[in-house]
Amino acid sequence: MIPAMPASAAVPHESAHAVLRFGRFAAMGAVAVLILIAGVWASWGTAQHVMLTKGRERGTVEVTRCGQDTCTGRYSPSSEGWQPRSKVVLEKSVAVQKGRTYTVVVKPGSDDAVRSGPAGVLYAWIPLGGALLLASVVVAGGLLRTRAAWVMALSGVALLTAAFVTV
Repeated sequence: MIPAMPASAAVPHESAHAVLRFGRFAAMGAVAVLILIAGVWASWGTAQHVMLTKGRERGTVEVTRCGQDTCTGRYSPSSEGWQPRSKVVLEKSVAVQKGRTYTVVVKPGSDDAVRSGPAGVLYAWIPLGGALLLASVVVAGGLLRTRAAWVMALSGVALLTAAFVTV
């Protein structure tokens, strides 16, 4: 006959599982939060200029030349107190084409411009959309929170799709 295990022997086994579960939850939660913070950080560099336009130089750019990474063009201000410029620089993307005119906000103290309006806002938040998709995998696999992961993933897909359609 096999001797019965004392009741006190089962407690350390259960507490070890609880510690490991908490460790996994803390580590995966930290990874998911870091991914989301990185997405917001990457997006905010451009989004702040597009979303907080009060007092900023706004206008339009007619793109006259595109290089490998940037496009340039003549700038015409639409807000009072600013002067036209012969050249401002836009980041080149699939949405910027030579010969077209775009509404922009000029970054303070530079000749760099970013697209404004709904297209500019959505384009600025694309890194967050990617971060939401990536973090959803961590939340589903590491935290075992499938509903939260689906919400995050669908939010990321919605943001990326809206940016694609609008831009």
